[in-house]
Amino acid sequence: MQDFRTDMADERRDIYKKANNLENEIPGIKCAELQKKENVKLTVVDILDKQGEKALGKPIGKYMSFDLEKLNLADEDEIEDISEIISKDLKEIVKAQIDDDGEILIVGLGNQFVTPDSLGPKVVSEIEVTRHLIKYAPECVVPGARSISAVAPGVLGTTGIETFEIIKGIVDNVKPKLLVVIDSLASKSIQRISSTIQISNTGIVPGAGVENARKELSRKTLGIPVISIGVPMVVDLATITDDCLNLFITKLQDEAKSNDYLNTLKNQDKYEDIKSALIPDNYNMIVTPKEIDELIENMKEIVARSINYAI
Repeated sequence: MQDFRTDMADERRDIYKKANNLENEIPGIKCAELQKKENVKLTVVDILDKQGEKALGKPIGKYMSFDLEKLNLADEDEIEDISEIISKDLKEIVKAQIDDDGEILIVGLGNQFVTPDSLGPKVVSEIEVTRHLIKYAPECVVPGARSISAVAPGVLGTTGIETFEIIKGIVDNVKPKLLVVIDSLASKSIQRISSTIQISNTGIVPGAGVENARKELSRKTLGIPVISIGVPMVVDLATITDDCLNLFITKLQDEAKSNDYLNTLKNQDKYEDIKSALIPDNYNMIVTPKEIDELIENMKEIVARSINYAI
């Protein structure tokens, strides 16, 4: 399978089309773009069958990517406006999975002590949970309120327990009808770091984008529908840094490549060649922008409000 180095379905589609010189759409894939607002663009990738699944390396289902321009400059009104836009599409995905009164469990994956990986726990802290109120103080909630619970299970390095094991235990005991999982993703574009939200109805494989894949959270493994909400927080060094070129050039010089080879290479995707030059010296680190603190705070507000409004 192709090394996509990204969790984003629309980026995988672009990489696959370029690698295979495709002008038309990939068989088994449907894609549409919609400008929701001047600074909000939606790209919907539908993986329709096994052929599309194999091409992109993602399960059959719907993948919606919201690109949010200049999010680091967004004020309160813009954050609220964006949240309402996203919540409408999220609500439709939720309605397709469960009834209006079906209980939902929100799970925030990631490490709260590592900023680029802290989105999940930060969002969970903003979720309007009701399960305990419905059970112990029903007078505090409006009649017919949906039961919502939320948890941030931490990471294997601090708990010693696989995330899947924790979530499976909670699902078996709480018995929600739907799981909504929030996690940080990897992208191939620095411009999308904490500026894009991907929503899918297929579940998620935590850590897949940074080559640290854990057991997937999906209907297949948990027995209930799983909606994932992911935000790119990191890219790997090979995608963005000019320093790679120095190592790459040295590699080419050592191999005495011809000018004809270099001219051909200019028109190709050089990621794999650059990565092969970096890996022996452990230089292919994961990086994130310097504005990550401000970006993640804005994104936390947008994701949390979108969920609260939708459910």
